Amino acid sequence: MLSGYNIRHIVCAAALAVCLNASAQVKPGIEVLRDRGFAQLEGKRVALVTNPTGVDRNLKSTIEILNEAPNVNLVALFAPEHGVRGDVWAGDKVESGCDALTGLPVHSLYGGTRQPTAQMLEGVDAVVYDIQDVGSRSYTFISTLGLVMRTCAQLGKEVVVLDRPNPLGGTKVEGPLVRDGFHSFVGQYKIPYIYGLTVGELATLINNEGLNCGQKGSAAPLRCDLTVVPMEGWNRSMTYSDTGLPWIPSSPNIPYPETAMCYPASGLCGELYNYLNIGIGYTLPFAVFAEVWIDADKLKERLDSYNIPGICWRTIHYKPISGRLAGKLVHGVQYCYTDYDKATITLTQFYVMQAVNELYGRNPIAEASEERLSMFNKVCGTDFVSREFGRRLKVSDIREYWNADAEGFKALSKRYYIYRQGSPAY
Repeated sequence: MLSGYNIRHIVCAAALAVCLNASAQVKPGIEVLRDRGFAQLEGKRVALVTNPTGVDRNLKSTIEILNEAPNVNLVALFAPEHGVRGDVWAGDKVESGCDALTGLPVHSLYGGTRQPTAQMLEGVDAVVYDIQDVGSRSYTFISTLGLVMRTCAQLGKEVVVLDRPNPLGGTKVEGPLVRDGFHSFVGQYKIPYIYGLTVGELATLINNEGLNCGQKGSAAPLRCDLTVVPMEGWNRSMTYSDTGLPWIPSSPNIPYPETAMCYPASGLCGELYNYLNIGIGYTLPFAVFAEVWIDADKLKERLDSYNIPGICWRTIHYKPISGRLAGKLVHGVQYCYTDYDKATITLTQFYVMQAVNELYGRNPIAEASEERLSMFNKVCGTDFVSREFGRRLKVSDIREYWNADAEGFKALSKRYYIYRQGSPAY
């Protein structure tokens, strides 16, 4: 523990460490459910959507907690990306089968189907969801939740969300809403890229506002019987390091809670393959921008000249351990948040692309394959960014558009706040 160190205001990717604040003791939804004697699930046949992040503060799995509870009848598990036990690599298909530890059937939601079928839910009364989110729209777990909610709405099944902290906090909202024609598994809802809600609040919003709909031309949105089991002790000003909870990697490249704060600052750039290494394959995933051909000092100097609010840069040189550049010495910059609240963190990668273009004449959007450009647009939720930014790689061409939806979404989402600024609701 770093006494007096406020990770909200100085998040330095050079020190990606689990920093627990002993004065804060947030109870996640699974602990609250247990403290209440599992009353919400009593007498029901229960299915659970989870992964290794579904644990209590002592690292006991939600699977084991529910399976051992005498008044809970856990009958099935549902596996999102990476699998129930986290033993499937990013992007690989998850197979249905049997959980070796409990003997329960496991239904894959990241393989041949991403939406549970009526057959999978036969004999189930309620589906419980307990997964730690990262607060960015393109992370697939919230899309899995929406598809579960959609099937449960169709079949009259209850959904119970066990709430967990948003590691980005509950006040930061950035990026455009997903536009019609660009909804996908990495952009299922018409929400900003950083949406500033816990997963329980998001579930309530998409359920009540009818945002949990399919692609353009699909049937009218459905609403399920939804219950959120809230946390205790969390407020909107908290990032994950303020909670006192252990962090379980939410995927292989999000090893620390600080990495979740770096993911939206570089992940979009990472969709443009063979351009810049963003730390994947090294010890600083999403925290750096580097390549063999970059002059680190010149890139830092150019980025410093932009005077970007809330962010600073340092030069870095490293050899990736795996991937395209494994064993090759690369040069670039690492970034730190000097004032997380003031920083528009999602624009960080666009400033880097601007600087690299000014120094080296590289336009990754013009160079991208059709497949990669399509994915970039899906993650952005629009093709406006690739069209306008891609013309001359100037952040000024997209800044107003990028920020235009934030205040309107904040006004909408406040209706669904469970937790308030500065004081816990529970």
